[in-house]
Amino acid sequence: MAALASLLRRRSRRDDVLLRTLCATTATPAAAPALSASAAKTRLRREYDADRSISLLEAIDTTSLSAGSTRHALSLAARRLSRAGRHADAEKLLSSHIQASPTEPHLSAVLCSYASAGLPEKALDAFRSAAPSLPSPISSMPFNALLSGFVRCRRHRRVPVLFEELSKEFSITPNAASYAILVKAHCMVRHDAKAHEVLARMREEGIPPTTTIYTTMIDSMYKQKKNEEAKALWEQMLESGCKPDQASYNVRVMNHGLNGKPDDVLQVMKEMEADGVEPDTITYNFLMTAYCKAGKMEDAKALYRSLGDKGCPANAATYKHMMAYLSAHGDFDAALEIFRESISKHKVPDFKTMKGFVEELTKGGRVAEAKQVISEVKKKFPDNMLSGWKELEKELGFCSDNGDAIPQAECAAEEAVSEAEEPATAEALELEDSAAEETGVSEESAADGTPAPETSSDEEVPRGPA
Repeated sequence: MAALASLLRRRSRRDDVLLRTLCATTATPAAAPALSASAAKTRLRREYDADRSISLLEAIDTTSLSAGSTRHALSLAARRLSRAGRHADAEKLLSSHIQASPTEPHLSAVLCSYASAGLPEKALDAFRSAAPSLPSPISSMPFNALLSGFVRCRRHRRVPVLFEELSKEFSITPNAASYAILVKAHCMVRHDAKAHEVLARMREEGIPPTTTIYTTMIDSMYKQKKNEEAKALWEQMLESGCKPDQASYNVRVMNHGLNGKPDDVLQVMKEMEADGVEPDTITYNFLMTAYCKAGKMEDAKALYRSLGDKGCPANAATYKHMMAYLSAHGDFDAALEIFRESISKHKVPDFKTMKGFVEELTKGGRVAEAKQVISEVKKKFPDNMLSGWKELEKELGFCSDNGDAIPQAECAAEEAVSEAEEPATAEALELEDSAAEETGVSEESAADGTPAPETSSDEEVPRGPA
């Protein structure tokens, strides 16, 4: 009898445990806590799967969203969809964020996000649909956001037409930032005379030209190898009372850096400091470029190692160019060290750089390291984006267990995009204020001395102006 009672007690305890387990597994799970805008942006920058990006966007606590935060988060999610080839889904996502009675800051944020998805014409449709609901008169804010999107998507020849058409249709008075975007569009297709006409028009309307506008024009002159014209514009900028800023000086630094003249770069840096303008990461990137082009690799490496001490941490362009130059000079150990740091900082260089790096490693007999690089980059991206290197792997004779390869679409220098203005980088140009977006100097294409091509389809947005 005692044995039976003991057995029943043991069964009763097991039944209680089972009941508690069933209750725990069938209960409605607690809702996941909402994400702050800051936390969501950090996670979105590191998330490459389109669906998970949307989930992160939907988890944001809307009470913490400013117009700037909305633009940043929405742009990242829309870009993920676009790069996955889901353009219709990107458009649906963006249109769902346009309120019935939008405010100008919110509408401007969404319009900027259309550019991140490579959909400038859809942004134009959204602007026309929402404009009647905006308070009258409409300011230049959404107007500038729309035009800057066309510049970012390299639809430069559309900008002058839309500038005149929309300003008249909606009685919008352009401001200095509007004219900066117009000048940028003209400079991108090398319409220098028209850019000067814009300056004259501004003066007639009582709008003084800005440092940003002069910087854009000087940059264009240097890229066309018109150094004397660039110097004349610099003097004109000073005479007009416009104080040079980091971007202005970095245009000159870029010109000397790309021509392999480190001494000239250092001279400009002395002028910067005398003028109270601190060098930034972009400045040092071009100094490293100058060292590399002059064959002073040890100086370049020493400068790279000192960036943290200077308060200018390496950005994606730093890793991209140092890896390329070091591998080209056969210094694979240093290049691999920089690659590993780029991985740890979530700033993987673009596909072209990574492809060239692996090719150089292979040619140099470092096949094991080349395969390891492929493996490390694969870990950063979802399976459906690992198709970019199939052909190259075959050419190099690499075996692939599953046929996957490094993604071309997303193996790009993912921004450590911050709210701080960094107008001279392609990374910052993606999501900074519309005026800054369209007037900075792009490190990624600074060596391009030809007019930027016009795109003919709403596909992937180029990473910053040339």
